Amino acid sequence: MAQEGILYGMGNPLLDISAVVDHEFLGKYDLKLNNAILAEEKHLLLYDELVSNYNVEYIAGGATQNSIRVAQWMLQIPGATSYIGSIGKDKFAEEMKKNATKAGVKVHYYEDDAPTGTCGVCVVGGERSLVANLSAANCYKVDHLKKPENWALVEKAKYYYIAGFFLTVSPESVLLVAEHAAANNKIFSTNLSAPFICEFFKDVQDKVIPYANYVFGNETEARTFSKVHGWETDNVEEIALKISQIPNAAGKTGKRIAVITQGGDPVVVAEDGKVKLLPVILLPKEKLVDTNGAGDAFVGGFLSQLVLEKPTEECVRAGCYAANVIIQRSGCTYPDKPDFY
Repeated sequence: MAQEGILYGMGNPLLDISAVVDHEFLGKYDLKLNNAILAEEKHLLLYDELVSNYNVEYIAGGATQNSIRVAQWMLQIPGATSYIGSIGKDKFAEEMKKNATKAGVKVHYYEDDAPTGTCGVCVVGGERSLVANLSAANCYKVDHLKKPENWALVEKAKYYYIAGFFLTVSPESVLLVAEHAAANNKIFSTNLSAPFICEFFKDVQDKVIPYANYVFGNETEARTFSKVHGWETDNVEEIALKISQIPNAAGKTGKRIAVITQGGDPVVVAEDGKVKLLPVILLPKEKLVDTNGAGDAFVGGFLSQLVLEKPTEECVRAGCYAANVIIQRSGCTYPDKPDFY
């Protein structure tokens, strides 16, 4: 039985502004499908164009927040999860608080004067391209984490998940939680998150992964990670194995398991020097609504069984179930109750 506050997440809370667009729109803003980037100056008009010209939906998002919400949904135990990140003091922030509380997640947001961060979710043929304008999410400070009422969430938890995206904001906060997990023999997990994180935040990512018991990612991110580390292989199984064998940080005990998803292909799990391929639930193309949040949902499903101390195969099965539910809906949303046995 999972207790209250057992799973802790920290990341960039963003309001997804989601719309079905066309290839011309992607071309105009130099976007690629199945990619996630940070907004540059050339992207700043994208959000207004989405709202003005397309039928948009507003959905509480941000990678780690999505995963924590999905884990909470799968567990159906109020307050089993907690989450920290930075939002603004605007209507989007109010929407975010309402959404998280309704989901049963205990949130301790830092509130900044900047507007709440947004993420343009541009969907073509069910595949998504993400453009994040972090804004307030970029203003998180480690001082907020150190406040007794916030650090208490860290101390209460036994499992931690912080996606790689937060390395662009507060690496100091990530390392503080990772070091706490190592010192107290707790389970810390992270995610490669996006090719740009592996490329441009390599140094700090290389400090965090040695603390991780679980490293998640998809095949594109894994190949980018391999390339920047000079591993000279595109073979996802080999890369997963190499990630699982990166030496632990000082004071960190326990093995590392690398879990790499490959869309409709089997999930690659590397542990104890061996690789397993575990099947996904295949979905007919006509049932696909959009892939936004699929990877986040996979992690959320996985973590929901991990905190119940289920074997890795069962965690992957739950991850595949959650991802399968989410891709049949718009954004990272789900029905009232899971149907997972």
